[in-house]
Amino acid sequence: MHKLLAALILASLAGAACGAELLVIVNPKNPLARLSNEEASAYFLGRALELHPIDQSDGAPIRDAFYRKVVGKEPARVKAIWSKLVFTGKGVPPLQVGSSAEVKRAVAADPLAIGYIERGALDASVKMVLSVD
Repeated sequence: MHKLLAALILASLAGAACGAELLVIVNPKNPLARLSNEEASAYFLGRALELHPIDQSDGAPIRDAFYRKVVGKEPARVKAIWSKLVFTGKGVPPLQVGSSAEVKRAVAADPLAIGYIERGALDASVKMVLSVD
């Protein structure tokens, strides 16, 4: 019974994360005011190196939504891009953490970090630079 309840709660949270408004965030000390989808995606695809991307766990609904909405690619395609970059020695994939709270902590601790969270997780410890429905 407990496993069923836990599964139902996780399913509802996963659904909420997929449909939730996504925010790309940086440290409040970062001078960036706004980013476009293209600029944000460059950090998460290894094409821009000025900021350190903080990613959510592989398979997390918010991660899948981020890559589809902001980057415009399926998560499997993004994984293939990073596999090639790592294999050729041309990149190091984003640090992965397990939740929006962990993304927020990592971004708040690093002036050069960039990450994404759902709107409900936003607080003064980070600064929003892009909002995507």
